Amino acid sequence: MVTMPDASSPRPYRGIEAADRLAGRRRRLLAAGLDLLGAEQQDISELTVRGICGEAGLAARYFYESFADKDQFVSGVFDWVVAELAATTQAAVAAVPAEERTRAGMANIVRTIAGDARIGRLLFSTQLANSVVVRKRAESRALMVMLSGQHAVDTLRAPANERVKAAAHFVVGGVAQTISAWLAGDVQLGPDQLVDHLAALLEELTNPNLYRVTEIAEGATTASRD
Repeated sequence: MVTMPDASSPRPYRGIEAADRLAGRRRRLLAAGLDLLGAEQQDISELTVRGICGEAGLAARYFYESFADKDQFVSGVFDWVVAELAATTQAAVAAVPAEERTRAGMANIVRTIAGDARIGRLLFSTQLANSVVVRKRAESRALMVMLSGQHAVDTLRAPANERVKAAAHFVVGGVAQTISAWLAGDVQLGPDQLVDHLAALLEELTNPNLYRVTEIAEGATTASRD
C-alpha cells in the first residue's frame, strides 16, 4: 500500500525543511533582539514588532511564529543569551582541574562580556530598566544562588545551612554588582585584572569552616530572631 503525502504538511523550500526555516527565523529575531536590547543607547519604550523585524530583515508576520508578544520576545532573548553563556562557562570549568575552576568560570564570563558589550549590557547594565529584563535578572540570580549554594555543599562538603545560603547570595550579588560597576567605568581594571581579583575574592570563600556551626549555636541564632 502506498502512503500518499499529507498535502497539509509544509514542504521543503529550496531544500530546507519548514521546521529548520522557522528555527532560522527565530535565531535571526533573537540576534536582532540582542542588538536592540544591548545597544549602547537604549530606548526600550520604542521597541516595536516592526522595528524588531526590520532589524532581523524579516517581514513582521514572522514575529508571531515564535513569540506571542514583545514581553515574551524580550524574555526569549534573555534566556537565549544566558543559556549560551552558561554552556560556554560550564565547558570552560569542565576543561580544567578542580583548583582552577573558579578562575576558569569567571574568566569565561568576563571575557565574553568584554568581547561582546551587548551581552554585558543586557545581563548587568543598570541603565536597562525594562520590566521583563529586571524580572529575568532576578530569576537568573535566584537560580545562580541555588547553584552556588549546592556547589558549596557538594564540593566543600559544607552543611546546607543559612551560612551557605548567605554566602551564595553574597557571591552572586557581589559578582553581578562588580561587573555592573566595571561596565559603567566605575571599576577601572582590565579584563584579566578583574578576573584575577574576583577569582581571588571567591577563593577566600572556599574555606569549609566558614559554613560549619554547631546545632546549638544555629538554634540559638534562629530563636533570637523569633
